[in-house]
Amino acid sequence: MRKTTIVTLSLLIKSLALIGLSPALFAENIVVMSYNIHRGGIIHKKQPLAQTAKGIQLAKADIVGVQETRSPRGDTLKDLAKLLGWNHDEGSGIVTRYEIVESLKNGVSVKLDSGRHAYVFNVHLPSHPYQPYQLLEIRPKWHKHTNNITFIETEAEAIEWAKKARGAEIGKVLRQVKSLPDKDGPVFVVGDFNEPSHLDWTEAAAKAGRHPIKVAYPTSTEMAEAGFSDSYRTIYPDEMKNPGITWSPAYQVGDPRTHHDRIDFVYFKGKGLEVKEVKILGENKENADLVVSPYPSDHRAVVGTFTLIDGEYPAPACDPFRLRDPSDSNRIKVSEGR
Repeated sequence: MRKTTIVTLSLLIKSLALIGLSPALFAENIVVMSYNIHRGGIIHKKQPLAQTAKGIQLAKADIVGVQETRSPRGDTLKDLAKLLGWNHDEGSGIVTRYEIVESLKNGVSVKLDSGRHAYVFNVHLPSHPYQPYQLLEIRPKWHKHTNNITFIETEAEAIEWAKKARGAEIGKVLRQVKSLPDKDGPVFVVGDFNEPSHLDWTEAAAKAGRHPIKVAYPTSTEMAEAGFSDSYRTIYPDEMKNPGITWSPAYQVGDPRTHHDRIDFVYFKGKGLEVKEVKILGENKENADLVVSPYPSDHRAVVGTFTLIDGEYPAPACDPFRLRDPSDSNRIKVSEGR
């Protein structure tokens, strides 16, 4: 059914272009997911990789940035893509039902159902040092750096340590985004950022005791300054009412061995790109919107549904049933103010 719908939509857009009607009347949905599958998706609770694939299918995702694809048996990304019947890019850790047009460092360019291209970057930023643990004086036994954690007390210290840990990595990604040829096209940056958001560690959250202090975390701040929107906080702006915790379903609330937080994100930007819905995939109805049980990871996943209504669409070429490449200069212009 889904394949038939996709083909029908594509043909309809092309047919409208032929008779001079603007296909901008149509909104294209894109479901983007960030999923840390924890050591290849086969270690947590000894679940098979099929359980990870089940979660992606439940989310009805179109493209997934996958983190921690390496397992003791090797990398499982290719096997995951095979279970889904999808394409994959080993360099970036992305699986998708879309055609991968180009492999980039940390990301890919994909061809959407309409013929448009979208860019998706997948990151897994360093987990050490982790500022919530530094502030709360937590030494996780599972972490290889457990005996090499410097405890801190202030917001300024947290920002400084966060920049040292992840500043260089996120800087590379943002420079790559800035260099993209299509300045208005849809761009997604997803991943396990291993750093909370300045939108969560607010004065209100600190006063309520959710976090020890207010921290304007630098990575999420840089993403905002680069023009990206946090999909979850766009839909759920109240950080107190909707914490959106992704780390970690492996621990009970209040467990002193960790600090529950939102560190997995789906960021987006682009002309005509809007987020319509965001859901959390996890272990039970109390903590997630979509449930897979037993849950195969120590991170909950983030699933964003987006609508793209762009200002420019490919014009028909000599072959009336072939859309031109989006880079073609002879494209249909849609009036402003949509």
